Amino acid sequence: MPVHKTSPAWRLLGMDMAEARRGLAVMEIACREELLNSQGVMHGGFISTLADSAMARAMASVLPEGGRHSTFDLKMNFISSVRVGDKVRATGKVLHQGRRTGVAECRVVCGERLVATATASFIIQAPGGDSASAD
Repeated sequence: MPVHKTSPAWRLLGMDMAEARRGLAVMEIACREELLNSQGVMHGGFISTLADSAMARAMASVLPEGGRHSTFDLKMNFISSVRVGDKVRATGKVLHQGRRTGVAECRVVCGERLVATATASFIIQAPGGDSASAD
């Protein structure tokens, strides 16, 4: 299972995987002007994408080879804002992996400052299944 595989979305946004091991993935992104909202801070959608990607990669790391998954529920709690030049780090951890569903959590930080927390639920398909995608 290639946990270090990137996606076109990751490349577009400038997201990188900083760490990956079984049940955990750490993603990073540097906040730049193109990622700001009208208030001059990083758009929450990009923070959500970073968190979802970290949790999805963590979930992928516990699936059997050929297993697939898709996020079907994402809950974000935004705590503080991110400004241009800040490096944002999302750590996704698997909380539960069942036969059909999985749950993960994520902490998004900028240095020591908590930016957001997240949880996600995933549908899981065994190898050879036909409806879920990798992320």
